[in-house]
Amino acid sequence: MQIAANEISHLGPRDVRPFQMTRGQTEEVLHNLHRFGVGLDSRSIQAMFDAYRHGSALMLNGGGAAGLDADLLAALSTPSLATPVQFLQEWLPGFVFVITQARKIDDLIGITTQGRWEDEEVVQGFLEHTGNTRVYGDITNIPQASWNANFETRSIVRFEEGMSVGRLEEQRAAAMRIGSAEAKRRAAAEALEITRNDVGFSGYNSGANRTYGFLNDPNLPSAVAVTTAWSAATFLEITGDLRTWFSALRTQSGDRIDPGKEPVTLALSTDTYDFLSTTSTFGNSVMTWLKETYPNTRVVSAPQLNDAGGAGVAHAYLYAEGAVDESSDDRRTWIQVVPSKFQTLGVEQRAKGYIEDYTNATAGAMLKRPWAVYIASGT
Repeated sequence: MQIAANEISHLGPRDVRPFQMTRGQTEEVLHNLHRFGVGLDSRSIQAMFDAYRHGSALMLNGGGAAGLDADLLAALSTPSLATPVQFLQEWLPGFVFVITQARKIDDLIGITTQGRWEDEEVVQGFLEHTGNTRVYGDITNIPQASWNANFETRSIVRFEEGMSVGRLEEQRAAAMRIGSAEAKRRAAAEALEITRNDVGFSGYNSGANRTYGFLNDPNLPSAVAVTTAWSAATFLEITGDLRTWFSALRTQSGDRIDPGKEPVTLALSTDTYDFLSTTSTFGNSVMTWLKETYPNTRVVSAPQLNDAGGAGVAHAYLYAEGAVDESSDDRRTWIQVVPSKFQTLGVEQRAKGYIEDYTNATAGAMLKRPWAVYIASGT
């Protein structure tokens, strides 16, 4: 894939994975975070540290300074030999986090960091070459070739999520071995990522903007219904559907896409994915057949595809990840432009606590090559 000169970074859908940082890489990573759309300046980090250090010190010291209300001594006590339950409890390590459904937009189409948080739109130019040849004649007019340019725009939307931590709250949370500020920062970052994922799939409508997603881009081709739902289909029926989809992809691209050679993604609904384990009378599964017949195809499931057609109708997408043509762009089929994945807006110190605010910016998803996508309905 070609990379545009002003593109800050791009992670392809096959390269997206959780980032891991070692202790020795801290300074280098903080210096280069902007390349991944994460804006954390040194002044904001220092402000966070100054505001948070008292709570951290309490956690390291076992929370001994946490404020607790003192019980008044009773005038008379009741004799009892019972052991209070707190002396008979074994606390298991850590906390189990409540999870949300998987965020799959990056796995499907990757993420491109380009533009600025304050920008209004991202624009992709499209150029068509025109010409009409004629039979040569010495005295005939010369037919002239030309070109036609159009521009596709996507509006950038910005979201924010903040947090507030009070001194008493922080100290009492420290007694439970919980960093209240850290937990809230994680919650803020996750909330922003959930929103970006939602926009990546469904876009964002604020009236006059143009922010679309993987499921509703205006350039998407119409979905074609399958004959039999995969939940009731046989091995031959499912492989027959897949063969039809790959054939359609080759045909509608004018043989520009060879599914046997080019990297192709098959996006299935979460409810449909496991029907690829359907076996034939010989014991081989649909997944085995797919890997042997179209080895460059990767399969990704996404819960948003369960109801992509409405009324519980699942959709399946088959698309080439890029195109081999003469274009001067990055030659990608889909692009998700994210000017800012996560950045701080500011830290406000107050007498009884502090407030932090974070933001992101996304332009949703853009389908640049509709002829490289096939959509099936009713799987």
